[in-house]
Amino acid sequence: MSLDQKLATVVARHAELSQLIAHHAQPGGEDYRRKMKEYADLTPVVESIGALEKARRELGDLEALKDSGDAEMREMAAAEFYELRDRLPQLERQVRIMLLPKDVADEKNAVVELRPGTGGEEAALFAAELFRMYQRYAELMGWRTEVLEFDETDLGGLSAASLLVSGAGAYAHLKYESGVHRVQRVPVTEGGGRIHTSAATVAVLPEAEDVDVAVEDKDLRIDTFRASGAGGQHVNKTESAIRITHLPTGLVVQCQDEKSQHKNKAKALKVLRARLYDMQLQAQQKAEAAERKSQVGSGDRSERIRTYNYPQNRVTDHRINLTLYKLEQVLSGQALGEIVDALRAEDEAAKLAAFAA
Repeated sequence: MSLDQKLATVVARHAELSQLIAHHAQPGGEDYRRKMKEYADLTPVVESIGALEKARRELGDLEALKDSGDAEMREMAAAEFYELRDRLPQLERQVRIMLLPKDVADEKNAVVELRPGTGGEEAALFAAELFRMYQRYAELMGWRTEVLEFDETDLGGLSAASLLVSGAGAYAHLKYESGVHRVQRVPVTEGGGRIHTSAATVAVLPEAEDVDVAVEDKDLRIDTFRASGAGGQHVNKTESAIRITHLPTGLVVQCQDEKSQHKNKAKALKVLRARLYDMQLQAQQKAEAAERKSQVGSGDRSERIRTYNYPQNRVTDHRINLTLYKLEQVLSGQALGEIVDALRAEDEAAKLAAFAA
């Protein structure tokens, strides 16, 4: 199907939905809401298609003018013609991008999970730095954050952590962070000045709502225990910590950050739903293997995606061979956006190439 045929199909569907909504037998019902959402999603696409078609018509009119009339008119028409001709590919590209299949989870909030990998306490310290990097990046993006889990080690590292990031585009941006992050530096625990390599694993999951994944009480085993870890005021005093086991899958989630058992349970259920929803999405992506290969953000989470080299002040993302010599700015969240934007652009380009094929 050519681009123009695809555009005509979208415009026709938008018009059809307009009629269906206007004459719907049961406004407010589930079918009505589904049609309203589809109509709302297509509206900006149709507006972009309208802008493209208008530009094409104007280009045709200008082409006729630049070869007729007086000299002044021809000169003005020619200038406008070449300016519009140069802008037309951008309008076409914008429409193509809007026609690309959307990741169903892109509009959702994100749950960012971090775990230290190889490297012992140094890996735990690095994982804590990554956690703070995502907090700062979220703040710069205007998103809200909520700590769902943060188990701290004696030296200030983390053994496990989960962060809920809420805001427009949170998952769409952060999903590219899933994978193994490697750090090369002299650890604070190293007396000989030797450079060590350590790693931390990041998993970014879309936050799931009740409608996305059903979690039934009969499928859960909930255990309570006394909180443990570095520095908590309520450590070992009350059984406020919660461990939830999802029996059908064997997934285990625990939370001990809050003094309230109820709050810990609510946070643990958020993480559990996110993991179950992510499992569903991963299964769908595996079923669409050909498409998945063209997407930068859907790689194996055991894959090494980025290296943070302290001696060289260097951050390298191995998926797109991007290197920035501004390690501190990346870890402060300020320059992380440069990497994320480059990954999104690469992913978009791959999808466009597949779309055009």
